[in-house]
Amino acid sequence: MGAVRKGSLQCLSKSGFHELAYRESGPNHPVPVICLHGLARNARDFEALAAALAAAGRRVVCVDVVGRGDSGWLRDPMDYGYPQYLADTVTLIARLGSRQVDIVGTSMGGLIGMMLAAQPDNPIRRLVVNDVGPFIPKAALLRILDYFGSDPRFADLAEAEAYHRRIYRGFGDLSDDQWRHLTESSLRRAGEGWRLHYDPRIAEPLRAAEVADVDLWPLWDLVSCPTLVLRGAESDLLLAETAAEMKRRGPRATVIEVPGCGHAPALLDPAQITPLRDWLAEA
Repeated sequence: MGAVRKGSLQCLSKSGFHELAYRESGPNHPVPVICLHGLARNARDFEALAAALAAAGRRVVCVDVVGRGDSGWLRDPMDYGYPQYLADTVTLIARLGSRQVDIVGTSMGGLIGMMLAAQPDNPIRRLVVNDVGPFIPKAALLRILDYFGSDPRFADLAEAEAYHRRIYRGFGDLSDDQWRHLTESSLRRAGEGWRLHYDPRIAEPLRAAEVADVDLWPLWDLVSCPTLVLRGAESDLLLAETAAEMKRRGPRATVIEVPGCGHAPALLDPAQITPLRDWLAEA
């Protein structure tokens, strides 16, 4: 696929400017694929998918959402939320200079894509939503909040990998090499050890709010672009009945259930990547 090209741009929050980092690969296709990660993850989750899409001739841009990975941290942690994430993504789309984009979003990234695709005159041509939907049960949110925004320190990579295998067991039966990649790409140095590669304050707005079921069905009904939904067969966040309703309402999505994983399919294996790549190529 050629070299991965690192880039960044300045975006604006209520408290000032911040850097939004991204990783780009593939040729200069007229419709870029923007990949948006989950709540506590980063752009490198999409390295295998980006390689496959780039090899198929697509321009792929994987984003570190603000507060994660190589992107900057916000001065006011209460600005971490979807209005800021949407504004940053729109700024990135303007930077790319394309009238249309495809979006692949995992969990939080899928909600960002859904919110953009629900807007009038939006530039989203095709949308892939990975294990998230317009209804999110309270129980799944409480499970995520149990670890989200924590700031553990790890003495070595083995300790960090054990943590990631426990927290992200919903990713499924990954190989040792895949677990090691997910671990190493999630860390930054902290003295002689390691810590997670995000601003731990990203959780403050969620912790300050009352936890309840999330109902975004009115938003889903406004989405009209072709949409693919991936659902982990054992997911507690995207329930089977929610995925079934997503086929009947709004964009009447195509739904693929991914066996052997919960929240969320990691998009590391050809069995998950190939149908996604082929569906995007149908445009």
